[in-house]
Amino acid sequence: MKKVAFVFPGQGSQTVGMGKELAEKYPDVMAFFNRADYTLNSQLTQLIFAGPKEELKLTVNTQPALLTTSIAILKYFQQFGIAADFVAGHSLGEYTALVAAGVLSFEDGVYAVRKRGEFMENAVPNGEGSMAAVLGLDREKLAVITDEVTALNHPVALANLNCPGQIVISGSKTGVEMAGTKAKDAGAKRVMPLEVSGPFHSPLMKPAATELRNVLDRMEMKEAQIPVIANVTAEPVTSATVIKNQLIEQLYSPVLWEDSVQKMIALGVDTFIEIGPGKVLSGLIKKIDKTVTIYSISDEASALAVVEAIKEGK
Repeated sequence: MKKVAFVFPGQGSQTVGMGKELAEKYPDVMAFFNRADYTLNSQLTQLIFAGPKEELKLTVNTQPALLTTSIAILKYFQQFGIAADFVAGHSLGEYTALVAAGVLSFEDGVYAVRKRGEFMENAVPNGEGSMAAVLGLDREKLAVITDEVTALNHPVALANLNCPGQIVISGSKTGVEMAGTKAKDAGAKRVMPLEVSGPFHSPLMKPAATELRNVLDRMEMKEAQIPVIANVTAEPVTSATVIKNQLIEQLYSPVLWEDSVQKMIALGVDTFIEIGPGKVLSGLIKKIDKTVTIYSISDEASALAVVEAIKEGK
């Protein structure tokens, strides 16, 4: 029997106008945007639908904007009766997965990621931290390099293990630069600095993790109705207590995306449906395993095409 995973994108997938077409056509989709505005007491929907892009790109806005849009698109797609056996999300996308799995209410999810964005931006003064994508070097070699640089008092760590040959490093500006140079010397094809507002998924995020715990402690978290593949372990989890602890760890630990996809495949998943703007995760999954079926849904046309393809396949 085929197994299906729904996967949800993280920061970087946002675009001005995402979700707008569906929301304007379907009131139950628009309801999520209205609920997000009400929960945050803000004009988030206006920002998502009309921009400006620079403001949407700010971490505090991007995180609730992506969660809202992805859940709104999921709501539309769910009417066709295609269910997931597992859910997972990349970094911020893990919160979307937790709303989809019934662990967090939509309102709590939106509020949690708005606060998460604030804490992440405030954890390290602007300009002192950075991230870079390292292409064409395996994780073992890169881990040795980041350990060497960190030992010189310039913290840097593996942040996103995205797919074979694509790893993001994160840490102090100097640490990332030094590790990038060493990675090239060790045979990396390219090192590309990323446009981010902080050293996410590195130990420098520990102050943000403490603050995030205070927020999550006040929220009701339920057992997951669908197993969630956790970023920090790449293992399925349903326990609310375990999930909460892993969300805290997730802020300063690497996102094991490649491992998470491999785990889902090992558990029988052969169909991945990316729900939300963009096709970043679809591209990564293709690089991890070319044999699985991958769909992405970001609007009505793509949703209907996926429904058609799956029903024909069945």
